[in-house]
Amino acid sequence: MRAVISDMDGVLYRGKNLIPGAKDFVTRLLERKTPFLFLTNNSEQTPIDLKRKLESLGIEGVREENFITSAMATAEFLRSQKPGATIYVIGGGGLASEMYRAGFSLSDSHADYVVVGKTSTFNFEMLKKAVRLIEKGAKFIGTNPDVIDPAEEGIEPACGTLLAAIEAATGKKPYIVGKPNPMMMLVAKRHLGCHAAETLMVGDRMDTDIVGGMEAGMKTALVLSGVTTKEMINDFPYLPNYVFNHVGEIDIEKLGE
Repeated sequence: MRAVISDMDGVLYRGKNLIPGAKDFVTRLLERKTPFLFLTNNSEQTPIDLKRKLESLGIEGVREENFITSAMATAEFLRSQKPGATIYVIGGGGLASEMYRAGFSLSDSHADYVVVGKTSTFNFEMLKKAVRLIEKGAKFIGTNPDVIDPAEEGIEPACGTLLAAIEAATGKKPYIVGKPNPMMMLVAKRHLGCHAAETLMVGDRMDTDIVGGMEAGMKTALVLSGVTTKEMINDFPYLPNYVFNHVGEIDIEKLGE
């Protein structure tokens, strides 16, 4: 393997807790000058937020350029579809920030798109506005399909849960930009400048990280520190190339032997 694309939630940390081996894994990547990207379906935070989060957990040396979020991929997609569009955003500050950065206007009264990401402030008023805008013709976009996310105390609802509520009320399915949509993988490969066959995708979810990496032609490594358990692997019609208890067990130089 020559390059690494890795998920973050459930791979490097759960909520505010660093996963064992995560610091050693990142240190090895930096010391060996291995090209790497953290590709996350998290749309709430910006690259600088994520960099600071890793630093607060004791992981130093990572740059903003090492992160690609589903919010960034969503903004890139919408800019290719309709530059300067008006958007109603349900999501965290990172999602709104990327929409502004891409030149979009934000509005809750009229919109070309309703864009939904994970947020802990989701409420009935937001649901009502989204439903009415979609009924008026706004296109329905989701940053990622994750129904749950790993947290310190177990799991918590994620973006897919919010999308399901809006879909139930409108009968409209969202177009989802984040993993496992190959668009996220293509963006990451462009940034790395590496061939898919030389790249390892590391993640904790069979239904997003592993299938996305596999369909993009990458080798895949599942870590059992997040959502997917060992018992769940055989529920899927595809398998990862490697399975590890946690990311600290991964030595990509040995995988390449």
